[in-house]
Amino acid sequence: MEFRRVQAGIILGSLVALVVAGCATGQKSTMEPADFVAERQRLMKNVGANWADIQNKVKAGNTDAVAVNAEALSLHAQRIPGLFPEGALTDKSKAKPDIWQKWPEFQAAAKNLENRAGTLRDQAVAKDAAAVTTTVATFGRDACGTCHTPFRVPPPQQPAAPRS
Repeated sequence: MEFRRVQAGIILGSLVALVVAGCATGQKSTMEPADFVAERQRLMKNVGANWADIQNKVKAGNTDAVAVNAEALSLHAQRIPGLFPEGALTDKSKAKPDIWQKWPEFQAAAKNLENRAGTLRDQAVAKDAAAVTTTVATFGRDACGTCHTPFRVPPPQQPAAPRS
């Protein structure tokens, strides 16, 4: 029980820090492209950590507990478009130029993540384990994939292991 409280405190603390940072970056900024790339990468690592935590909780049968993680994903999604001002690319960025060429679609993909995470949160709060499990099963493809597939350079493929 104590571990869950500590874990919830860590998640909520990181959420508060990201919201505060989001408020600061929401105003006219003097940030350089590298700053935006670094902030995007920090945000996406936190998204990934929350997603991993959701998956672990669902596997453990603790579907009610995913609400806090889903709320974090929803709030992070709101920040995504603001972290992609035109030209914010570096050699460390995995963003495709298509983001700026198809800006309305990119914004829609971020909104889709926000909405699907909100749905997941609401299902968890309602203690609807079946709905949470169903949503989690398709979340990666239907929420994350709608942005990553068209707007992110795919990670390099690992070479196949030689057959013996």
